[in-house]
Amino acid sequence: MSHYRKNLSMILSALFLAFAFVFPFLTGHIPKIGSMLCPMHLPVLLCGFLCGWRWGAVVGFTAPLFRSLTLGAPRLFPMAICMALELATYGAVVGILFRVLPRKAPYVYVSLLLAMLSGRFVFGAAMFICLGIQGRQYTFAAFFSGVFASAVPGIILQIVLIPLLVMLLDKKLLNRGIENE
Repeated sequence: MSHYRKNLSMILSALFLAFAFVFPFLTGHIPKIGSMLCPMHLPVLLCGFLCGWRWGAVVGFTAPLFRSLTLGAPRLFPMAICMALELATYGAVVGILFRVLPRKAPYVYVSLLLAMLSGRFVFGAAMFICLGIQGRQYTFAAFFSGVFASAVPGIILQIVLIPLLVMLLDKKLLNRGIENE
């Protein structure tokens, strides 16, 4: 990988981390809307697509922990820890799939959907373990309600917005002779 690409990935990753930190403020006054729109997911997914799986995983893992430790939201245990694993999975899976699959619209959607499913299942497994440590239960109904049913607006937003941005930004980056790691 060229020095230019490494530097660009680092700068973009810092920008995506900043977006992941700031976007929840847009919905923070209405927590129900924030949990429905999943504002930290967007920059993490974009980071994985545009900067590669390593940067996507790092930004995804760091964002909720950084917000928790500096702002107290989300609560560190279990939510921020489980979100860190979920978002790291998003960034890693989408970055790996985007690298190995052809760079055509259908594959962007495949990468996105598989990353979204993988991350949600990692979140569910992490919540099951963390709540089990506390002697509490994390049921399938709670899992389904929390990561699928209540997040439908965010899921739709991700499915509509992310592929458009990826295809637009990836073409601009490729036109400048930059290849994804």
